[in-house]
Amino acid sequence: MNLGVTLARGGSKSIPKKNIVQLAGKPLLAYTIEATKRSNMIDSYIVNTDCEEIAAVAASFGACVQFGRPPELSLDTASSGLTLKYAVERFEYETNLKVDLVVELMATNPLKTEVDIDSCVNLMSEKSADSVIAVGRLYDHHPSRIKYLSDDGVILDFYPEIPESRRQDLTPLAYIRAGSVYAMTRDQIATGLRYGGERSYGYVLPDERFINIDEPWDLMLAEKILSEK
Repeated sequence: MNLGVTLARGGSKSIPKKNIVQLAGKPLLAYTIEATKRSNMIDSYIVNTDCEEIAAVAASFGACVQFGRPPELSLDTASSGLTLKYAVERFEYETNLKVDLVVELMATNPLKTEVDIDSCVNLMSEKSADSVIAVGRLYDHHPSRIKYLSDDGVILDFYPEIPESRRQDLTPLAYIRAGSVYAMTRDQIATGLRYGGERSYGYVLPDERFINIDEPWDLMLAEKILSEK
């Protein structure tokens, strides 16, 4: 079976209670719950949280809530991979069901759709993959344009750049994890890592759905995009 999981910790600092902050008239978490419910590839879906307020919101939008986690997995420093591993193992223990595929659906990416979710799961099968990760294309922030400064302030390259190159000429194309969908085999998450196996593939999220809510200005941008849809 394919298990969808959203980890929704209550202790966000950049945006307090970020997972349920209001976005275009709905809690942020609601967008992920609704997209997951429309998916054809998710058999069961849980929201794991350590916050009663988040649990109530998740339940109100029809999600099955798995409440609580060990204290060490509620810290800022807690590994997402280990927390996901805990949630999956607990689900199997409590339901006596065997999970074959795990799909983490992150609440901080509200613009993903069921198409993105199902595409990641289908790519798992097509590629016999260990994991499939939603990624977003980088343009102006291509690695060849990212620099660091020496102690004296001299500009140095992380990655060689052809001087005065246009962004459309930068190769190879660069991508970053989108913080949206992570699909993986049960064996992959058993390692405590969501990706990084020998057969880890990327699903390119369309530019118009590539946004991750980390800071207040991300929230403002998402609000603008949703208001224009």
